[in-house]
Amino acid sequence: MTISGHDTTTEPRNTRRRTRSPHLPGDIDMWVMVLGDLFFFGCYFVVYMGFRARAPQAFAQAQQHLNIGIGVTNTIVLLTSSMFIALGVIEARHGAIASARRLVLAAAACGLLFTVLKAYEWHHEISNGFTVSTEFFSFYYVFTGIHLAHLLLGLLILGRVVRELRASGKQRVSIVEQGALFWHMIDLLWVVIFAVLYLM
Repeated sequence: MTISGHDTTTEPRNTRRRTRSPHLPGDIDMWVMVLGDLFFFGCYFVVYMGFRARAPQAFAQAQQHLNIGIGVTNTIVLLTSSMFIALGVIEARHGAIASARRLVLAAAACGLLFTVLKAYEWHHEISNGFTVSTEFFSFYYVFTGIHLAHLLLGLLILGRVVRELRASGKQRVSIVEQGALFWHMIDLLWVVIFAVLYLM
């Protein structure tokens, strides 16, 4: 209804902008899994700090044998993969399925590169005699090994995301969001592992 050419509707003007209500990406099951993993790693970090506090010089000396260049490179690789997967979610939400699929594949390629670099680093350390015989390297192999296992699981999840984006029917953005959520957790864990093992 208008009077003298003016809109007199009682509905607020900004109501039309609320086209989409905010929601938590992914689903509750994925969040439980992610938070459970973060709790597990958090407890193990506390254990590591306790052992390091008992022998700080021995830990610091062993730490000098890590290849900081590979650690930095792997950090950049995973942060780049996080950017790709985040952009992929945005593209999927806007219906740009082909672009979203390419971005998810790019994130997966970064994950594969990380795996190759980590395998090379392990081979280099073991070849030089740095095995689980010392406390520091025991923690190093457990931390990086469990993280790598999560990364390989993440690659399988990204494969499921790509399959969803290739489906002929309507693609479910929630599947893409769940894959991105798990992948971001992997990246976050690596940043903490890198800081604790390589930089501390």
